[in-house]
Amino acid sequence: MNVNRTTRCFTLALLAFALVFTLPADATKVKELCEIQGARSNMLKGTGVVVGLSGTGDSASVAIQALKRMHERMGFDIDNLGDLASKNVAVVTVTATLPAYAKEGTRMDVRVQSVGDAKSLEGGTLMEAYLYGPGQSETVYAVAQGAVSVGGFNADVSGGSTVRQNHTTVGRVPMGAYVEREVPATITDGYRIVLLLKRPDFGNASTIAKAIDAELGDNLAEITGAGSIRINLPDHAHDNLFPFIAEVQDVSVQVDAPTRVVLNERTGTIVVGGNVMIKPCQVAHGSLTIKIAVTPNVSMPLSFTDADPVITEGVDIDVEEQEAHFMPVEGTSATEVAEALNKLRVTPRDMISIFQALREAGALDADLELM
Repeated sequence: MNVNRTTRCFTLALLAFALVFTLPADATKVKELCEIQGARSNMLKGTGVVVGLSGTGDSASVAIQALKRMHERMGFDIDNLGDLASKNVAVVTVTATLPAYAKEGTRMDVRVQSVGDAKSLEGGTLMEAYLYGPGQSETVYAVAQGAVSVGGFNADVSGGSTVRQNHTTVGRVPMGAYVEREVPATITDGYRIVLLLKRPDFGNASTIAKAIDAELGDNLAEITGAGSIRINLPDHAHDNLFPFIAEVQDVSVQVDAPTRVVLNERTGTIVVGGNVMIKPCQVAHGSLTIKIAVTPNVSMPLSFTDADPVITEGVDIDVEEQEAHFMPVEGTSATEVAEALNKLRVTPRDMISIFQALREAGALDADLELM
């Protein structure tokens, strides 16, 4: 009895050992590496008006004209444009990316950018804005509206000075647009579909094609270049195309995983992927800071005269340049990269410049994406 129990436990241990070492390591789905040709995103654009600003809006007349048109759409008749003079309004461009197969009612993020002399979009609300397709398209694909998030602030302090954090004339409206019209897409000619690699590479294309053949049947996948793989549709897929595409996208592949560093210069945010690698290199970074202080000087007139006081401004310029020393930097994981870069003791904005320089020098093995 004890022997059987020991044998059974030993057998289960062997099975567990075999399962652990037969599971694919760092396997990636085809859908994470490839897109279907014809199923692409589309760029949308439009113009709009942001209201509710605290005196930081546009001073140009175009903002008043835009506000007048907005009131007319809402049923208000404005005869005198002087009645609309307000710096609580800003004219903006509105942009968004329409995902493939997005149906009517789908929500998506939009981005707004000031086109006038507005100082800040902080606290503003984007009023109803229509988003059109590329070129001179007059078709409305989405409608956007909602509160604007800028990720920063502007503050006025005494003496005419201002305090500013991040870029406040560009913002986002999270989930602020509703899709009104679907973009038609054709993904097959009835006999085949084409996979487009997000990062063209002959080695990865070959590996993906072999994995699809091994999973779904021989001679289905054919490499047509470093960035494309043609999939011949089997007989059963002609009437069940979308389930077949789902099977193709769900195939696991062991390839070099894409690495990415995402930079947001507006907010100074940096996100480093887990597989980012920095090759051994030496980095020196120093920042130059120029401080200009204006001090009013008042010269009083002589006694018993009618002369007015004379006010002049004294300008003090202070230039500071931090010392920069070469620092060895390298890392094979997000943790090691963070530890190496933290030794430089620089701000997030300086870190963004360093990442760009590392990429140009060939030391950063990752893609840079700017938000």
